[in-house]
Amino acid sequence: MQIVDIAFWASVLSIAMAAGTSLVYAAVGEIFAEKSGVLNLGVEGMMIMGAVTGFAAAYHSGNVLIGVVTGGIVGGFMALIHCFVTITLLADQVVSGLAVTLLGGGLASFLGQRLGVDGTPLVGLIGPRLLEIPIPYMSDIAYIGDVLFNRDMMTYLLYIVVPLVAFYIRRTRPGLFLRAVGENPQAADVMGVDVVKCRYFYTVMGGVFAGLGGVHLSLSYTPGWTESITGGRGWIAVALVIFATWDPIRSVFGALLFGGVNAIQFRMQAVGTNVPAALLNMLPYLLTIVVLVIITYFEGLRKKLGAPDALGLPYIREERV
Repeated sequence: MQIVDIAFWASVLSIAMAAGTSLVYAAVGEIFAEKSGVLNLGVEGMMIMGAVTGFAAAYHSGNVLIGVVTGGIVGGFMALIHCFVTITLLADQVVSGLAVTLLGGGLASFLGQRLGVDGTPLVGLIGPRLLEIPIPYMSDIAYIGDVLFNRDMMTYLLYIVVPLVAFYIRRTRPGLFLRAVGENPQAADVMGVDVVKCRYFYTVMGGVFAGLGGVHLSLSYTPGWTESITGGRGWIAVALVIFATWDPIRSVFGALLFGGVNAIQFRMQAVGTNVPAALLNMLPYLLTIVVLVIITYFEGLRKKLGAPDALGLPYIREERV
């Protein structure tokens, strides 16, 4: 019985890994943006644009690497729009983020109908996908081998990227400047840090990560293109940043939690449980709403969790004191 239980949870964790990979990419990107003081609520739009353009590029080129690169670039371009509106024009960051999400959703739907073959929409087309690459010997380890060492290249990349990002933010001089811009841009400016360039760079970098998260959805997790492919994961990623207290390492565990809920839902359906699948499926989104409401109305809690002091606040150099 114990062996069966271990096998069950290993299978759940395997599905959680697949479902959580895109969330980790998006959450790490959002951490970059928010650490610089820019609140990016356009993650959903960036992810879905990365998904559609990445899949289209891979389909037409026959090369998944081209699809991955394309999706990342498009996500960065969407973030650049957010940068221009909020950093240069000093518009409200919440409104701009929502606008980018709406723009991304509408544009992705439009492109999905026109990036197929001879007018055929992308929906239903089967193209190149990211294949699992088992690591010799390590993938044969009982239970954990298939979970950790039989993944696609984008998941393996996270094994390196997440620790590097955490080290970069905590232990390097550029990381110190990044945190300074998010905490006190006036003081960072006095230190000689170009606040505008810093916020532009890290917000665009966040968009690249969000685009990569979308690419993983359309080229690995659910290969293909559908208009609802992201399913609100961009909003989950924003909440994950809070769950992780702006820490890249902790964001991995939050992503696995979300992926685990989906995995358990599939398993419970398979065994014929009476618990409605929709109930389990909505829990992560419900929790996202609760967290965002709490953080919005309890400013002290947000600071206690480690949110940058200047998060969401525009910086006007002429007003520096």
